[in-house]
Amino acid sequence: MTPEEHRPQPTAVRGAADDEPRPDLLLVEPDAELAAKALARFKGAGIRTVVCHDGAEALLQVGTRHPGAVLLGAPLPVVSAARVTELIARLHPVPVIVGAGPDGAEEATAAVAAGALAFVARPYRTEEIVPLLMSGRRGDGSAEPLIVGDIELDPAGFHVYVRGRSIQLPVREFLLLRYFMERPNKLVSRAELTQALWGTASLDSNTLTVHVRRVRTRLREEGGSCCTIDAIRGMGYRLECEPKGSATSSSPPGSPE
Repeated sequence: MTPEEHRPQPTAVRGAADDEPRPDLLLVEPDAELAAKALARFKGAGIRTVVCHDGAEALLQVGTRHPGAVLLGAPLPVVSAARVTELIARLHPVPVIVGAGPDGAEEATAAVAAGALAFVARPYRTEEIVPLLMSGRRGDGSAEPLIVGDIELDPAGFHVYVRGRSIQLPVREFLLLRYFMERPNKLVSRAELTQALWGTASLDSNTLTVHVRRVRTRLREEGGSCCTIDAIRGMGYRLECEPKGSATSSSPPGSPE
């Protein structure tokens, strides 16, 4: 099959040429006018973006272009946003964000239940979406593996290994671990984490606590890692790794997180 045959359908609005690096974002928006406006805003924010208009084309684009993230506009024609989210998670795991107005709220809710990272307003607000996309993005656009202690995280392949053993993490927990691994041994405030990963500083405090606890448990109980995420009461969290064979670390006394 020739390269021409791999190109998107003529109806797809395209924001990147075939010979460019993989896009940061695949925007799947059925409204062409809304898509064009969003495309201009994302490009202005430095987000390499390609656009298509239905769920079937979205799955094709994810498989061929391997975008860094997917933004689905609900309701989505041909294949629903929830079904697209399920198939992306199964076949080509990348973060999925779903956007909807009142007419797409039910479908967007189903997409979140299927594994979408976040539910945002449609028409899209760039300031709400860009932090979600930038949370794990490197300055040069690369996706090199991260290694901290005995943990290796592969952003491109969406894999986590602890001492060579594969650990499965949902998208949000994967991004949370990646954020910590890019800042090892550094205190990260709760406000910074919620802004970077959820796009808001007013997140229910228990939501972050639960996600951190799940990542910590997976690292220690499933992987036997020498690393842990310590809770610093009233301040935030810190990823720390002990030399192999040393005693297990714990959160500061009195910390419930």
